[in-house]
Amino acid sequence: MSSALDADTRRQLGETTATARAMLRAAQKDLQKVFIVFLIGFIGTFYALRLYIWEFLYDVTKSRMADDVGESFEVIAQTPFDVILLQAKIGLIIGIILALPAFLYFARDALRTRGWWPQTPVARWKIAVIGLFAAGLFAGGAAYGYRVFFPVMFGFLAGFGFDAGLNPSYSIVLWTEFIVLLTISFGLAAQMPLAITGLSYAEIVPYETFRDKWRYAVLGMFVFGAFFSPPDPFTQIMWAAPLIVLYGLSLYLAKVVVTAKRGSERIDIPGAARRHWNSLAGLIVGGFGAVYAFYTYGGVDAVNGLLSRQLAVGPWTIATSYRLLPAGAGLGVAPDVAIGLYGGLLSLTLVLVGLAYFVYAELDADVIETNLGDPTAIDLSELDAAGIRAAPPEAFVDLEEDEAMAMASQALEADDPEKARAIVDRFDETEAEREAAAEAAAEEEGDLGDRAERAGDSFLSEFTDGETDTDDIGGYYTDIVFILGALRSRSFRLVVTFLAAMVATFMAFYVGGLGVVRENFLSRMPPQLVDETTLEIITLHPVEAILFIVKVSVLIGVLAVLPMAAYYAWPALKELGAVRGHQRVVFLWVGSLTAGLLGGFALGYFYIAPAVISYLVADATAAKMLITYRVNDFFWLIIFTTAGIGLLADLPILMVLLNNAGVPYRAMRSRWREVTIALLTVGALLTPADITTMFLVTVPLMAAYGVGLLVLFIITAGGRRDLAPPAEIVS
Repeated sequence: MSSALDADTRRQLGETTATARAMLRAAQKDLQKVFIVFLIGFIGTFYALRLYIWEFLYDVTKSRMADDVGESFEVIAQTPFDVILLQAKIGLIIGIILALPAFLYFARDALRTRGWWPQTPVARWKIAVIGLFAAGLFAGGAAYGYRVFFPVMFGFLAGFGFDAGLNPSYSIVLWTEFIVLLTISFGLAAQMPLAITGLSYAEIVPYETFRDKWRYAVLGMFVFGAFFSPPDPFTQIMWAAPLIVLYGLSLYLAKVVVTAKRGSERIDIPGAARRHWNSLAGLIVGGFGAVYAFYTYGGVDAVNGLLSRQLAVGPWTIATSYRLLPAGAGLGVAPDVAIGLYGGLLSLTLVLVGLAYFVYAELDADVIETNLGDPTAIDLSELDAAGIRAAPPEAFVDLEEDEAMAMASQALEADDPEKARAIVDRFDETEAEREAAAEAAAEEEGDLGDRAERAGDSFLSEFTDGETDTDDIGGYYTDIVFILGALRSRSFRLVVTFLAAMVATFMAFYVGGLGVVRENFLSRMPPQLVDETTLEIITLHPVEAILFIVKVSVLIGVLAVLPMAAYYAWPALKELGAVRGHQRVVFLWVGSLTAGLLGGFALGYFYIAPAVISYLVADATAAKMLITYRVNDFFWLIIFTTAGIGLLADLPILMVLLNNAGVPYRAMRSRWREVTIALLTVGALLTPADITTMFLVTVPLMAAYGVGLLVLFIITAGGRRDLAPPAEIVS
């Protein structure tokens, strides 16, 4: 497959490999020091987890759970080596993270040679300030996670599962990895002020871009949160809200820094304080007054009254455990002294915020005043012909053609043709330079696009051998692109239908439907088999129940959109010769498949599913086993033995309908390999993440496909008389 990569890509990979080798050679004599740093991080993390962190994480997880939920909560180890291997794994990661900066420092000569290290020495105090600022931001993000997000999230998720009859018995591996992932994501998200300020100051990304594209940034935060936080609306809001506030703070800091840079870095903090001393004094008085009024006129009682009310989230409630104490309680000082301390802290905060605002306002004013020395602020209409020719090019960058012609006309009216000619000449020169720069940028962008296209084309060529016949993968690719093009104009309706079905299903389960399904299904089994001491359904991962609902909702959304997609794609399929008949036949398909699905579901729900699960439970009970089913396995078993029966019944029906649309029996029989791959793909995407369940889904579907082939063999007399003439593409 090496030939699938173009020369540019291979050269880039070669340069990266050479750089890595050079770094190893440069740091070779100091690798012992790097290893010592790694070892300190590894051993320190290993014992910190054992002595302190496990208990701390357990307390954080349980801190906001309701009493009955907290009593059922437990962290379990599934294998004898779970705990020690997890400690070693986390220690290994922390050790590598700590050792990486040391390795980069000792390999700085190799990086400097290749231009990846600053050529001009950077003051160590600046590096220290940036490092401390980054560490402080990371700690602040993690603190928000452990003090606010984690307690509320775990209280909600555990309560959601508990109300549905699911005991929160979290696997120590899954539970810890989940917490670590969220901690890292919060810490990285908290670096936003540093990242935006740095990019704006270095003019890599202009401040105006961050300011004008805030809508895309907010959307990106929700998308980012969808990957790193539980997929329910409540925690999504808890994730995104502080990030939005942080983005606003980042914009403010970036504007202050950029304004200072553009204003020749004239930051006069003492002068701003002197000029606005009266406003700052008012903030100090207001801070002390607000604290005094809060503690004197019943503020503590009012807040505690609000906190005593449990936080409602849908049909669930999350108990609150925070209470405000009277002034001085817990500090060992008198109430008056405590009020003074609190007032001083609030006043200091208000003064810092106010001073930052006044500094920013004066910087903005400085920029306006210093525009007199800014080449772009030169008034060309006040210059003579010699001044026009001597003006810097920046003065003509923002000049539009209409403005240039207007100034030239004014010069002609003032009987100064030399100035008019100079204006036109300088404008033409600037316009030519601008067009040349645009062409160069377009050429560079086109070169990058050509490289990507060459890499993609060469990869596709290697994969398809350049063939586009319908029997080759290249032909499949061409046909799929054509069909997707037919669906593109209807994509909005398809997406809306998919989202509506998915959201409706998710909310139905989310507001109590999961518990209703569990109770209703267990009620159809013998009572002695569903005793709580015998049969227990647990969640090993904090978001396992939510993720199950999401998967089922996606499956329902796909099923809802398939008929529409078939209807809209029918003309393209007919043009390709894949089907015959009018697209209205899709309605017959929908009716037939719905009838088969409902019939199979009723058969599975009332007879097959209760019998199968009762047998499995009775067999385990007879062996005196304590049964603890994972929520994924239990509910997917219900789906497989209820809706799955309907889907199995639909497969032969679908094959008959396809034969009636022009897909011959012989084509279905000869394409069984492609069908097998497609069914394995569906099983891998929509079932729990283990190979056993994937095959448990795929094997019955292949059996149903065999039944469909048998039915078609009988109906078509072995393919000699199909229900419709074969379509061209599959004849």
